[in-house]
Amino acid sequence: MNSFPECRNSRIKVSHKDLNHKNISAGLIAGIFVITGPTALILEAATKGNFSSSQTVLWIFAVYVFGGLFGIILPMYSRIPIVGGHTLTGVAFLTTMTSQFSYHELIGAYLISGILMVLIGFLGFFSKLIKLVPKEIISAMLAGMITNYMVNFIISINKLILIGFIPLVAFFIFSRWKIKIPPVIAAIVIGTILLILFYPLNNIKWNSGVIMPEIQLPDFNIVSFLSVSIPLAFLILSNDAAVAVGALEKNNYRTPINQIISFSGLFSIITSFFGGQSANIAGMATVICADEEAGPKEKRYMGAVVAGALLLVYGLFSWKLVPLIQALPKEFISMIAGFSLLGVFGNSLHQSFSKQTMKISTVFAFIIALSKITLLSISAPVWSLLVGSLIARYIENDTIGKIEKKEKETA
Repeated sequence: MNSFPECRNSRIKVSHKDLNHKNISAGLIAGIFVITGPTALILEAATKGNFSSSQTVLWIFAVYVFGGLFGIILPMYSRIPIVGGHTLTGVAFLTTMTSQFSYHELIGAYLISGILMVLIGFLGFFSKLIKLVPKEIISAMLAGMITNYMVNFIISINKLILIGFIPLVAFFIFSRWKIKIPPVIAAIVIGTILLILFYPLNNIKWNSGVIMPEIQLPDFNIVSFLSVSIPLAFLILSNDAAVAVGALEKNNYRTPINQIISFSGLFSIITSFFGGQSANIAGMATVICADEEAGPKEKRYMGAVVAGALLLVYGLFSWKLVPLIQALPKEFISMIAGFSLLGVFGNSLHQSFSKQTMKISTVFAFIIALSKITLLSISAPVWSLLVGSLIARYIENDTIGKIEKKEKETA
């Protein structure tokens, strides 16, 4: 198993001097990204499962507190921008499952899912797959995943034209001026001010009391194992780990893949005892903090720490903050996601199609990731990497070799 390379045979060196406006901005954006959309899905899943108010808040507390700790401890130790969080697609999947099992059966399923990830990380299956993938294919997969957010971004601006258009203009102005205030932060702040002024959040229902965390006991059965544990583990690995590790590899980090998967499983096991489905490496949030937009490569890890701290605070005060997230329009959440991923989307598109000899493989990787297909319980990102890599290795490379050989013969 590969280990954390930055810390091998050396002391951990973390300094507040590594903070800069770029990695702070990336961390705040990544944290907001992880907080907004997934919280709404958790609330939907909890409603469908008839969870009590305390069970619902405990779920949110667990995934954000332990996801935040994951995103503070691992990047500080490794000096790699490993952003913690939990699985958005996993929660979306659970919205279809919470009504089919009891609360404690779901806890048992989450626990088994975490154990499966620990085993996969320990055995090194995932690292062997990702190491065979060219960086252009990884970029194409990331671009395909992000395209859906970009489309929703434009649709949301059209629906909330005033609240969306003015922040977009601000984004362009701040991009042109090249001042220290990041364009994304400027756009989100201006959008938030406009939302408060023109879209009053009158439907906020504040909670009156503190809900304290309690250990939740699991129940086990074979049906929940087959129906929840296995699909949930695969969703975390394919939609979060594959995307995050791909972003780290694309940006030339010596990524401790096996350890990341194992720690995702370990933190998920702990989280399950408090009612949460997982605490793992966050896919798109890691993409944001690992990208060149987050500043110098050796300091980007602090962006992950900032994101982790934000998630931790949100988790600790979730009993009070959840109603605010509930009151936000869905279009505004889509706008935040769009602004957050604009720079990453551009970089991924550029790198995807920068190599003339890999046109077919990158196109297939892009459209498969965009399609969101699921086959054999394996999600689109993994199929995107697999199919794209096979085409690049066995079709395009072979064709390139023949062309080069023919040119030498005719020279």
